[in-house]
Amino acid sequence: MTNWKPNLQVPERALAAPQAAVPVAAELLQELKVSAHLMSLPAGLFSILHEPATASGQQAGLPAIRISPPPGGAAGVEITGFRPDGWLGADGDAALVRVAHGQAQILVTIYQLPNATDAGPKLQVRQLIGGMENVGPAAPVASAPAAEKQDFLAHVQGSGDCGGKFGAWVGEQGSGNWIEGFAIAVPESFAPGDLSYQAVLGRGWLSPWVEAGQYCGSRGMALPLLGFRIRLQGAAAEAFELSASASFVDGSTCGPVGSDETCEGEKLAPLEAMSLRLTPRLRRQARAKR
Repeated sequence: MTNWKPNLQVPERALAAPQAAVPVAAELLQELKVSAHLMSLPAGLFSILHEPATASGQQAGLPAIRISPPPGGAAGVEITGFRPDGWLGADGDAALVRVAHGQAQILVTIYQLPNATDAGPKLQVRQLIGGMENVGPAAPVASAPAAEKQDFLAHVQGSGDCGGKFGAWVGEQGSGNWIEGFAIAVPESFAPGDLSYQAVLGRGWLSPWVEAGQYCGSRGMALPLLGFRIRLQGAAAEAFELSASASFVDGSTCGPVGSDETCEGEKLAPLEAMSLRLTPRLRRQARAKR
């Protein structure tokens, strides 16, 4: 009688397949160094600035930071980033944190490359405004007439969104009400990246660049802008000249300034009203010939 044994060599290829797939999947993943910290803040409005990392220390936007409420939540806390995705990247981004009353905690999560040798990103925390008890809720957004497209708008303290055309003033000069943010519509024949802008948040401190059509600043956070900077690039810079002017709550003015020039007051008073002009270069040359 012959002793028969099953041949177990045939399934080896099938058994090896899932094992071989494991390192393939692992190669698609990269471990990161992640650390989380609870930060306690009293009532007030704060800016949290991620200082720019050195070029050698940057890769894929890292190191990066997320500012969020803790898992249990935080009543009376509002968090607004200047980037729409909420990240504070290695290029130097900022977030605003508003604590309505008492003391509250926020969660600061830091993401770094696995081989990072430094101690981690440097954060600057500045208190912009003290206790928020006397700061009212955000003003309702004012709707512009549907029949008339606005070239740009500003979110004004106590008034909401106010729109205007190029060449006009947006915001009320002499009112003492500051501008908290603004957006410029994409002009006809422009690509969004042809026109971009920043907000002045402090001495030598500007928000990240945003493209035309995007909002720059805050709403309902009681944070005044201290000026702005607008630049033209590409074909738009060749076809148009830009000029910008501003008035501030202390009565001072600035401008007109040109593309990529900062429009701010000497004492960095809050921005009260702004005016923008786009002038075709061909029209200016034709006038000069006359």
